[in-house]
Amino acid sequence: MSTDVNVRPLAVYTDLDATDFSGGRALLQANGFQVSYLDSQDADTIVNESRDAVALLVGYASITREMIAEMPRLKIIALMSMGFDNVDVDAATERGIWVTNILGAATEEVATHALALALHVTRGLSFYSDSATNQSWNSRDNIAPPRLSECTLGIIGLGRIGLKLATLARPLFGEIIGYDPLLPDTDETRLRLAEVGVRRESLTTVRSGSTVLSLHLPLTPDTEKTVDEDFLAAMRNDAFLVNVSRGALIDSTALANAVSAGLIAGAALDVLDEEPPRPDHPLLGLPRVLITAHVAYLSTRSDAEYVRMQAQNVVSWSTNGTPDTPVATIAA
Repeated sequence: MSTDVNVRPLAVYTDLDATDFSGGRALLQANGFQVSYLDSQDADTIVNESRDAVALLVGYASITREMIAEMPRLKIIALMSMGFDNVDVDAATERGIWVTNILGAATEEVATHALALALHVTRGLSFYSDSATNQSWNSRDNIAPPRLSECTLGIIGLGRIGLKLATLARPLFGEIIGYDPLLPDTDETRLRLAEVGVRRESLTTVRSGSTVLSLHLPLTPDTEKTVDEDFLAAMRNDAFLVNVSRGALIDSTALANAVSAGLIAGAALDVLDEEPPRPDHPLLGLPRVLITAHVAYLSTRSDAEYVRMQAQNVVSWSTNGTPDTPVATIAA
């Protein structure tokens, strides 16, 4: 923070799309910050307008090592998402800059959206909605919807959202199996999984045994393109893939090829590896691929909570020296 008590520290919002950030701005201003909004993901714009910023509040913009080096006063980068792959966390940590994310603001919304996508594709709603005309009223898709109570839901990633999905889906599916290499095998874990009806299995078993396979993983160098050609080849040919996590978990070309060749029955995605997608993106307009525009988090409640929690991380840091939900710890 500035040593000049007459200078209000600068907090800069980079980009928030159409999100109403007035609540966050008011919270920051009430706690002594000067606030500006750039409405830009352009690296040069962000650097040029944030050289005096102590706080950077980020939507989807990428914050690289090179950018961080050009913002000498920066002390905290507050994200408006659970994922933090758009920031070079190592570079920030080396500089003593906090990076924060949002935990739990839209757990219910994202899990609900995943379930909605699963129900949509298994029931073939796109086809049967399009065929609900006088001319094609009796049309039938060549893939009949499965009976959900005879289906297996597979969940890869058993964190907050994955377990919430299991809770919502338990009355509908015949069984639920899950995989998470980072979840410890403890009595507490086993009890929690039993409570929500998840049987823990290997990745091989979940991948090959699921009728609906839902991804709930963070994007890291280890998880990027987890779903590739080999992964898809090991799935059931009547299986549906759901992704509400990060688009880059999936090799889009491999998925497009697998759906087109009938290696899997279809996919429902709220995220893509390229947002917005280019006009010739391999998954756009593909039959049996449903895409929503990264809105799984959205509700009247969560929209406001994301904004509030993002700003509160900055306020908590300025007040207490530590934000509420840091991605990594900064040494004192």
